[in-house]
Amino acid sequence: MELRQLRYFVTLAEELHFGRAAAREHIVQSGLSQQITRLERELGTELVQRTTHHVALTAAGEALLVEARTVLRAVERAVMAAQRASADTGVLRVSVLDASLDSMPQVLRNVQYNHPNLVIHRLETPVPAQYRMLVDRSLDVGVGYAPHVPPGVASEVFRRDPMGVLLAENHPLARADAVPVRDLRGVPLVLAEVDRAPEINDFVTDICAAAGFRPTRHPDSVQSIRAAAYLVAEHGCAVVVPSSCDLLMQQVRWIPLQPGSRLPWSVLWRDGDEAWPVTAVRRSARALSRKLGWLGTTPDPVAPDVPAG
Repeated sequence: MELRQLRYFVTLAEELHFGRAAAREHIVQSGLSQQITRLERELGTELVQRTTHHVALTAAGEALLVEARTVLRAVERAVMAAQRASADTGVLRVSVLDASLDSMPQVLRNVQYNHPNLVIHRLETPVPAQYRMLVDRSLDVGVGYAPHVPPGVASEVFRRDPMGVLLAENHPLARADAVPVRDLRGVPLVLAEVDRAPEINDFVTDICAAAGFRPTRHPDSVQSIRAAAYLVAEHGCAVVVPSSCDLLMQQVRWIPLQPGSRLPWSVLWRDGDEAWPVTAVRRSARALSRKLGWLGTTPDPVAPDVPAG
């Protein structure tokens, strides 16, 4: 017995007319009749009563129709599942920038939910290195503050992140609900290593300049926000970081800056790269941005918990 014979039989049972059934299956009427006869011979029973002007199912035909439809639906589901699994299989190399920042991890959780067979390799890579890796195809997607995107790299802002300052809990400024930027004058600020996050250092410098002073730089520079937080806890200095900084440290406190300043986060990808894992990340970033109001808009109250990828 072949699947096509079951399909031909179900079509004939629905049409009860050999000519119409043959037309639906795009075969000649004699070919359809031969396949039904062959099926009856294999089963050892008559399935269809034929007359010149009438076609009807026998009791055996009625019984087979129920099971044949079940079998064909199961086959269709199996084919669709295989196609989905094949379409979702892939590898994505993506930078999360810093393990203490939660924007890209949230995006990737949605991508993984919608594409469970996608293998995601996460790297902690600074923005200057991301540019080079995107161009040389050793990275698929990046993230970061990207004010000067080079040729060959595309970007899309998906979050404007309020800036604040990490302070030790016993620091005099830590008692406030917001810290005026001018009050950071003279406070040693921990900045990133120059080759790691020059764009963030420039952003912090511009915030201070708008308040009328140049930042007092702490003598130590760091490679990660967590390393900066340890300096803050131990030495009474400060570090300016966005609200997406997800650090669980009892000794330090994040306090928003006043006036408010927002750091624009962008998804980065190779210009012209339309591979489905890359577009899945971009769609997920847009969906989360709408849902959570990351661009300063009102969060979407009816957005699903996990947007479709």
